[in-house]
Amino acid sequence: MALVTGATGGIGRAICQRLAHTGHDLTICARNAERLAEVADALRCHDVQVRVESADMAVEADVLRVAHAHVAAYHRLDALVLAAGVGTAGPIETVGLRRFDKQVAVNVRAPYTLVHELMPLMRATAAQDARNGAKIIAISSITGVYAEPGLAAYGASKAALGALCRSINVEASDAGVTATAVSPGYVDTDMSAWVHNRIPPEKMITAGDVAELVMSLTRLSAQTVVPELVITRAGNQLYRA
Repeated sequence: MALVTGATGGIGRAICQRLAHTGHDLTICARNAERLAEVADALRCHDVQVRVESADMAVEADVLRVAHAHVAAYHRLDALVLAAGVGTAGPIETVGLRRFDKQVAVNVRAPYTLVHELMPLMRATAAQDARNGAKIIAISSITGVYAEPGLAAYGASKAALGALCRSINVEASDAGVTATAVSPGYVDTDMSAWVHNRIPPEKMITAGDVAELVMSLTRLSAQTVVPELVITRAGNQLYRA
């Protein structure tokens, strides 16, 4: 059983497809109900159950509803994939607090809330499956590891997400619940279209590559902890987005 936020985005959708292909029943959520229904229909072709929850990760009540709906429907959670995210570009002096707060709400507060609500279920799932345990996989960003000009607010929120994953491992990995922050450079999705004038899509990481790494993490034993995976684009600037 898996829960995926940001399921209609490029990375989230690719992850959902891989999970469904390997037989995972799913709870998927995103803001756009119509696009969410389209994704769900495609996933059900793999003969899996798909629960749809239209939700805005910036709204606490929506986040709580998603968590509680999954618990009520499945009573198990093998993988929590935190793929929802929002970003704003601009120098620090031009990005106001409202835009900063929105990024913190979606990129940090919502993941924390989901982990807070779902940790008891994940501990119970890990106890039932001692070999594989339960996985929390957060789609972070290379900007949370290496500073990128114009992305201070976004990078700060993603750095916090990485810190959350490390804390989860310290608190819960002995019980079989592990967390990984997957931190790619620019991925060829709609979210990266704003830099196409200097980085063409064919030079970006593919959503499929990120999904492949996520699937690899779900297959690891409970004895293995991968706190963070940094994914860089090919080229001579490996520590830049």
